[in-house]
Amino acid sequence: MATPLPLHQRLARELEQREAAGTRRRLTQPAAGLVDFSSNDYLGLSRHPAVQLALQQATAEAAGSTGSRLLTGNSMEAEALEQHLAQFHRAEAALLFNSGYAANLGFFAALPRRGDTILYDEASHASVKDGIRGSFATAWSFRHNDLTDLTRKLARATGAVFVAVEALYSMDGDMAPLAELAALCRERELYLVVDEAHTNGLYGPRGEGLVAELGLEADVFARVLTFGKALGNQGAAVAGPAVLRDYLLNFSRPFIYTTALPPHSVASLRAAYEVLPALSAEREQLFALSDYLKTRLNAVPGLRVPPESHVIHPVFFTDSPGPARARAVAAATQTAGFDVRPIVAPTVPAGTERLRLILHSYNTEAEIDGLAVVLGRF
Repeated sequence: MATPLPLHQRLARELEQREAAGTRRRLTQPAAGLVDFSSNDYLGLSRHPAVQLALQQATAEAAGSTGSRLLTGNSMEAEALEQHLAQFHRAEAALLFNSGYAANLGFFAALPRRGDTILYDEASHASVKDGIRGSFATAWSFRHNDLTDLTRKLARATGAVFVAVEALYSMDGDMAPLAELAALCRERELYLVVDEAHTNGLYGPRGEGLVAELGLEADVFARVLTFGKALGNQGAAVAGPAVLRDYLLNFSRPFIYTTALPPHSVASLRAAYEVLPALSAEREQLFALSDYLKTRLNAVPGLRVPPESHVIHPVFFTDSPGPARARAVAAATQTAGFDVRPIVAPTVPAGTERLRLILHSYNTEAEIDGLAVVLGRF
């Protein structure tokens, strides 16, 4: 056997370090038959009959889009979907991307220029931070949901100033103070960018998102609308001024150099958006279950669920936390029939390991009760 090359040895050492720390990632197969407390399919749209029918009908079309949107991958259907998205979310225009990650990467790497400033919440998604790394703008983080710290950082800002937040944060399930942020940005002439990955489809009378529910469309420069969560699909869009759409179409590399979404994705997305306004009962059920879960699990000794979490609920252990504990409890919970996943460093800071529970409109109080019983054994 040949001697491993130095790079192979370095990679192996780094993997061994993660193994020893209990933070090595591995792919796992979805377990059939478990109660879903883990997927992002909040409203069950991935299995909705209208969405399934749209997928079946789209099979008569080409399997792939054949190229980027600027070459052969554009279609009347894609442009019609963008027009529908703009109208639905009360924006001037929208531009499709292949994922929320690509949308954040493409926005932040393309738009802020040298001499500009990006101020981003420290709990922002990795895609925002990676996009910022690709920008020549100056960037500073501010403490999570801390407007005082944000205001302090503004004193050093130059050029066009972008403020980046998530409407609902994916690890802690808490919301950004959007109304206060919008007022600050309006007063200081800042450009507010809101990632609505986990609120698109859930908030607003028709599921238009948290920005629309709060009536802040005119105060938010850009929204990133992800489709892989409540829409039960794939892809994303950036919604905002028409000039922003045209600029990203010209300068955003993840849009320009990526094969477009295939026809079946466009068709199923349009179907999901047609269904979405009628799901008010499902949204109300989801929010009611969210409140019930917090009450039920906070009554279990040794567990803590933050009262400010919505839909996404981190479950912390008040004694003996750590990656090994989180992994062991998650594995035992899965054995008991509940799909629950651990979240450990480096996804979250070391010492804040947790279980992350995601609720859906199709979950029940009885399932939450059963989960509480199982977690109470540990």
